[in-house]
Formats: sequence, C-alpha cells, structure tokens
Amino acid sequence: MFLVDTALEKRHQEKNPIRVGMIGAGFMGRGIVLQIARSVPGMRLVAIANRNLEGARKAYSEAEVSDVKHVETVNQLENAIKHEQFSITEDPMLLCRASNIDVLLEVTGAVEFGAHVALEGIRNQKHIVFMNAELDSTIGPILKVYADKANVVITNVDGDQPGVLMNLYRFVKGLGIAPVLCGNIKGLHDPYRNPTTQEGFARKWRQKPHMVTSFADGTKISFEQAIVANATGMNIVKRGMCGPTVEGGTPIRETISLFPTDSMVPGAGIVDYVVGAEPSPGVFVVGMETHPMQRHYLDLYKLGGGPYYCFYTPYHLCHFEVPNSVARAVLFHDATITPTAGPCVDVLAAAKVDLKAGQTLDGFGGYLTYGLAENAKAMHRERLLPMGLTEGCKVRKDIPKDQVLTYDDVEVPTGRLCDKLRIEQDTYFSNSEYTAKESKI
Repeated sequence: MFLVDTALEKRHQEKNPIRVGMIGAGFMGRGIVLQIARSVPGMRLVAIANRNLEGARKAYSEAEVSDVKHVETVNQLENAIKHEQFSITEDPMLLCRASNIDVLLEVTGAVEFGAHVALEGIRNQKHIVFMNAELDSTIGPILKVYADKANVVITNVDGDQPGVLMNLYRFVKGLGIAPVLCGNIKGLHDPYRNPTTQEGFARKWRQKPHMVTSFADGTKISFEQAIVANATGMNIVKRGMCGPTVEGGTPIRETISLFPTDSMVPGAGIVDYVVGAEPSPGVFVVGMETHPMQRHYLDLYKLGGGPYYCFYTPYHLCHFEVPNSVARAVLFHDATITPTAGPCVDVLAAAKVDLKAGQTLDGFGGYLTYGLAENAKAMHRERLLPMGLTEGCKVRKDIPKDQVLTYDDVEVPTGRLCDKLRIEQDTYFSNSEYTAKESKI
C-alpha cells in the first residue's frame, strides 16, 4: 500500500492519472466514484456504463463531479476523455474498446453480463478489476488464462473479504509462517433467508434485497472463500465448510481449536469461516510454525506457544480500498487476488424450498436456492450445478428442500457465454494439452 500512494502521487504530479472505466453504478459503485473523486490523486474515473443512464449520472452527482457527457460511440468517449470530460453510457462495450481507458472496474455482480465485459476488456488489453465475486468464483480461472495470454491483470478487490484475506495471507507467508487456514468471520448464517425477510435491512442500508439475502444465506461467503481457495490452492474439509458457531463476542483466537488440525498443514490448508466471533466483520489467517526458536519469539510477542498462530484484520472497508487494487494492477502489474491454482473450490446450488418441475430458478440471493462451497473435483465428478449459473435454469423434476442440484436436474438456457466459458474451464483444467488459444469463443 505504501508503494501505491507514492506512485499515485507521482502520476498526479505528472498530470498523468490512471484512467478508470466503471461498469455498474449501484450502491458499491457509487461509493467507488465518491472515493476516487475525493481521495485518490493520480486516478480519474473517466466513464461509467450503467443500464440505467440516470444511475450513472447519479453516481457522478453524489461525488460532486460535473461536466458529464452522454456518449454513444467509442469516438465520442475517447474524445471526451481527451478533453477531460466525464462520460456516461448504457453501452459497456464502449469502455472496453476505448483506447484511452487503462483499466475496467466491473461492479455489477452479474455473471453472464460480467463475462461479456471481462472477455471484451481482455481482448482490448484492459486490466480487469472485479467487485463481482459471483463471476470470479464461477469462471475466474479460465478468464485468468485469457488475461495471462493478453498480458493484463485480472483481479478481485482489496476491501472485500477475499482481497483483505489475500493481503493477510501474503503477510503471514512473508514472515516465513505457513498459512494453513484462511477464514472469514460472519455475524449471521441462515440458508433460508430470502428477499422478503431481508427487505428491512436492505432498505436501512440502501442496498438491494437480493444482495443482502446472499450475505445472510451463506451464498456470498461461499463465493468469497472459493475465490480465496482458487488463489491459494487450498480446499475445504467438507461440503458447505465447517462454519462453527460460537457465542457472540468470542475472540477469534479462541475458535482455532474448532477446525480440524489434520487438514491444517503446510503446503495445503483450508478455507472456512466462523459465525459469532470477534472482530466482526473481519478475516483471519492461521499460520503454522514448527521451528522452536521462532515459536519462542512468537510467544514473546504475545501470539502464544503455537504451533498455530492467529493473525486477523478486524475490518474490511470495501469501496474505500478498491482504488488500491486498481493502482496495483496498472502500476505494478500486481493482482490483489486472482486464480493461480485453477479451480480448487466451487459453489454448488441447493434447494432453499421444495422445488417443482417447471420452475425457473431466480439465481443467488433469491427465494429458491442457496449456495454451498464444494471442492472443485467433487463438482466435476458429480456434475453439480454451479450456483453462479442457476439464474434462468428450468427445473426438470421436483427437488426436495436442501437437496443439491445437478446439471441433470435442470435445463440450462441456450447461448450463454458464461456456460461456454465454464465448459472451456472444465476442459482446460482437466487437459494440460488444451490451451485457451484454441478456443473459438
């Protein structure tokens, strides 16, 4: 981080800001605009694409940004950027193709839409920064293959739990202590929450009911921990993770014994979560140290006698920290968190209620399904339906509550890019001779 602020100040002094295009102007997107406009010298959010043009205009207005122009072509957008005007558009592909945009921020949470944006951005040599855990955990590994071949960075963000966890993981690993558990701290987990039960909370915090439902029913944490696993090579102990619940306010260090130590070994390790511990909402990494003298030092520094040591970050500040990931990608070609080990953990879909033949699934954060983390090998072997691909699928037969769904249980919509990329991902990582260069997508 301390490299980032100096490098950004240099770009500011040289009047050569990082030029950012953002797709999506919802609650988090508006916060990002505000943060960059007010607090990030050396970076300029030059354009926003949003399906509702007024949403994009509102994002700039809330950040007290004026001189905003509606553009409809790449030439208009490039010309506006050249003349230091801010642009709004309904067409995200303009941002993907504009030559004077350095990096794209994808902040929609939509899998199919986000797949088109990511692939087009990569084709046009743009770094891609996701605030879209659903897309990243579902097809992030194959998008990383494309990004590597284009020599661009694809990354999730600092500030969201996966990015904060990866920062902590790198810190612990840099100490010479082996990370063996990457954990998330939750205040609530109820797989049967839905947009109706969460409507009041969503209204209070000006968020969408389906999004806060995804937080409450465990789907979001499954997506997030899958991202961490795919970046670290870790797995899960069991379907859905262990997720122990403790008395509210229990210090996170006191929960380590609740996880299976036989799976917490150097070179492997697990991702998981705990409900009710403090600090919440934070993240933690358990590291293992076996050298007796290093353990003596760690005991002196009040971390205990070992061999397991708990490191934690007591907060995640979402939109405040997103610009750090943008700067790291553009200035240092450094990803905050990106798939490096192929698919290790995935997220399956389970029935939230008794499903009836003919029903159309409403996706994550809805009334019909919730997500559970599962090891990628099991997903592939059992043909389990990824939670990120559920929206629009039609149920072929009655499915009882809590049963997991397979591809055989549904009809998948035709013609979706996300499904094609998912098939390509499965093929690529099960056949080392296959390369993305051979793809027809």
